[in-house]
Amino acid sequence: MKETQNINCPCTDSNSLSDKTTTKRPENLLLKFVLITVGVGLWFIIYRQLSSFSSFLTYKVFSIQQGSHLGEAVHFFLYDTPKVLMLLALVIFGVGIIRTFFTPEGTRKILAGKRESVGNVLAALLGIVTPFCSCSAVPLFIGFVTAGVPLGVTLSFLIAAPMVNEIALVLLYGLLGWKIAGLYLVTGLLIAIVAGWIIGKLDMDAHIEDWVREMRINAADVPVNTLSWSQRLYAGKAAVVDIVGKVWIYVIAGIAVGAGIHGYVPEGFMASIMGKGAWWSVPAAVIIGIPMYSNAAGIVPVIHALLGKGAALGTVLAFMMSVIALSLPEMVILRKVLKPKMIAVFVTVVGSGILLVGYLFNLII
Repeated sequence: MKETQNINCPCTDSNSLSDKTTTKRPENLLLKFVLITVGVGLWFIIYRQLSSFSSFLTYKVFSIQQGSHLGEAVHFFLYDTPKVLMLLALVIFGVGIIRTFFTPEGTRKILAGKRESVGNVLAALLGIVTPFCSCSAVPLFIGFVTAGVPLGVTLSFLIAAPMVNEIALVLLYGLLGWKIAGLYLVTGLLIAIVAGWIIGKLDMDAHIEDWVREMRINAADVPVNTLSWSQRLYAGKAAVVDIVGKVWIYVIAGIAVGAGIHGYVPEGFMASIMGKGAWWSVPAAVIIGIPMYSNAAGIVPVIHALLGKGAALGTVLAFMMSVIALSLPEMVILRKVLKPKMIAVFVTVVGSGILLVGYLFNLII
């Protein structure tokens, strides 16, 4: 098999990069920044039009009936596929540049600190202010892992980013009151911190896919102040080409799964299961929620509807957390980065925390 050049970590071969950049004239660097600025501006313009464009394609070009199961599924796929891939490219480009300012060891120290538990807290708090769904949070997760951030710390971010965000908190406050919103915030944050800490203690770095671990090893600790801005921009571009090239098919497959379920899973069936007071209602809600795909803001109105149909609060919150923190599309994408045993441990630890929250809420409310 042909060996892949380590283009994602150009800092490992700063001499070769210097040869490419020292002959460049200063105005070329200015031109690059102008092009990047224009490109980012176009990115945001296109990103803001994705919803309208996907609606146009689905209901006008393809002539699919609006509100139909097929229409919902196709619209979901056409909207989320470019959205996630665009986020992936932008975030990886940014992380690729930022990585050139920190050595792998320095990055580990920043997030892990002297005590890894502090890193879990910081990563979870960072996740709260990152308004991404589970699949959209994966790009930052990949960037953290390849930068050498401890796996447990990175997983705290991956759990918190989709599970808790300010939009969901506002919606929960408006629909269910501040007590429920506060409990949701605290329990979601605790699950992210504790689950990441537990997985970190299990020392499962060997269950990260080989290509990711090789990127860690090849990212040598070279003096970051020796790199020019041309080299840093090249690092961002190289990271996009390398990482997006490896995971794009998994992104599309994961979103396709989510789109099918989004369009065809009946809400009434879920409400009937969650409305029962049997002991198995909480794990059943989690199992039903895992194949789903939505962000916290998108699932809150569904939660409100389910509660209005008589579903138990703890059961519904467990369903909500499983949808946004353990979605099957997310697992499909993560499979490119993590080995099956690691994914199984992740699902088990996070799922156990969600089950505990569900039973606790049903008990006290």
